[in-house]
Amino acid sequence: MANHLDLEEQEQLDQLKHFWKQYGNPITWALIAVLALFASWNFYHYWQRTQAVQAAAMFDEVARVANSGDQAKIDRAFADMKDRFASTTYAQQAGLMVAKQYFTLGNVDAAKSALSWVADKSSDKGYQSIAKLRLAGILGETKAYEEALTLLGGAFPKEFEALVSDRKGDIFALQAKRSEAIAEYSKAFKGFDERVEYRRLVEVKLNALGVDPAASLVVQVTGADNKATDKNTKPVPESDVSKK
Repeated sequence: MANHLDLEEQEQLDQLKHFWKQYGNPITWALIAVLALFASWNFYHYWQRTQAVQAAAMFDEVARVANSGDQAKIDRAFADMKDRFASTTYAQQAGLMVAKQYFTLGNVDAAKSALSWVADKSSDKGYQSIAKLRLAGILGETKAYEEALTLLGGAFPKEFEALVSDRKGDIFALQAKRSEAIAEYSKAFKGFDERVEYRRLVEVKLNALGVDPAASLVVQVTGADNKATDKNTKPVPESDVSKK
């Protein structure tokens, strides 16, 4: 009986050796690959967390320098931010912030450069859109009207469409193109929800051009109702009219 068991154990051992000889290397390399992937995944998340913490600290430094009004220091701090953390949202926020400060200080070229960087490099559609809208505003004020309109003619997320129309209206108004400005402001007015405060500002712009958007909407609604009524009213046959 003991010999029989010894033979079975020896047979199983031989099968295991044969299996490992045939598949041992592929299994070993597969395990190494899985462990390497797991280690890389952990390292990537650790790197991301580290980047976020360092970028946040750098953003605070850029904000502090921007508030000082020292353009040379702002240049250095923002350049460091772009070099080290260009892919982070903190860098895009910093670009919008320093652009505003540059414009306040009268450095229009630096403001345009910062906004262009955010518009070109940001992976966030929201930051891209904000940068383009602000840049178009500066271009309009510096009379680069066609460049501004070209910038606004690009693709924007749906939630920014009303703001884009409003900014286009501003550009046309600066060019004294009244009808075009009214058309774009009207689009913006219709695009904004009634509860949005900015809608009132668009209404003021339209009023300044001699247009009452609220009255126009009433006329449109009334006209639509009249058309619906006319459509639903059946004509009286002539025979019925003659009988009466």
